[in-house]
Amino acid sequence: MATYAIGDIQGCFDSFMRLLERCAFDPKHDRLWLVGDLVNRGPRSLETLRFVRDLGPTAVAVLGNHDLSLLMAAEGFGKRGKGDTFDEILAAPDRDELLGWLRHRPLCHVENQYCMVHAGLLPQWTASEARSLAAEVEAALTAADWREFMSQMWGSEPASWRNELEGWPRLRVIVNAMTRMRFCSPDGAMDFRFKGEVAKAPAGCMPWFQVPGRRSADAVLVTGHWSALGLKVTTNLMALDSGCLWGGSLSAIRFEDRAVFQVDCSKKEIRA
Repeated sequence: MATYAIGDIQGCFDSFMRLLERCAFDPKHDRLWLVGDLVNRGPRSLETLRFVRDLGPTAVAVLGNHDLSLLMAAEGFGKRGKGDTFDEILAAPDRDELLGWLRHRPLCHVENQYCMVHAGLLPQWTASEARSLAAEVEAALTAADWREFMSQMWGSEPASWRNELEGWPRLRVIVNAMTRMRFCSPDGAMDFRFKGEVAKAPAGCMPWFQVPGRRSADAVLVTGHWSALGLKVTTNLMALDSGCLWGGSLSAIRFEDRAVFQVDCSKKEIRA
């Protein structure tokens, strides 16, 4: 049995299928870890959702910012981006089942030495603490009043974590760190304005995984979200978003031997 972690698919279903073939993935024996952003901007988000849902416990998928945007769009919250490709899902006969399945995905998954989260963890959090904080968001997403949480979830403030935070601001910081963060200050103040390369970090900021003393450094963080960073594998980081949608590749890594597998994005999937 092998476990494969795969970067942001974003509806690039053809590339996803070719990558599974490249990995010789066997759903009867192997497992998939998917770092979030299953949907949006690629042409086949509906097929991607259906396929991953049908894998059942073979696949572990955490929520990314585009997955949350889909859930918000389905309830009329947030602003639709001009490049969104949600409409096929929203018009599907099984939309409610698919969206219900997506809403019940974890925000963070911790198993053995691995911690999978879409974007990153604030420097104050251990992997274990992050899992507990993610559970607070997951409870809000599956509560009877989950639509009220959806209406309050998006926004960039507060930008820093404080243990005494309560209510929607507390949950919003957790969501932002785990699904949107790339850069932060050494004390964990997040910057959401810049999405580019590490070398062009905003003044006073650095990549979240380079913060000195980061308390999750004893775990192996498995992430996506940052296409400009590209594939980056170190002792305690597997960053797997290699920009498939933007003409790059879709990447997978096998945990057992850290073998990397990649396929080029299909031409029909590339966004201009």
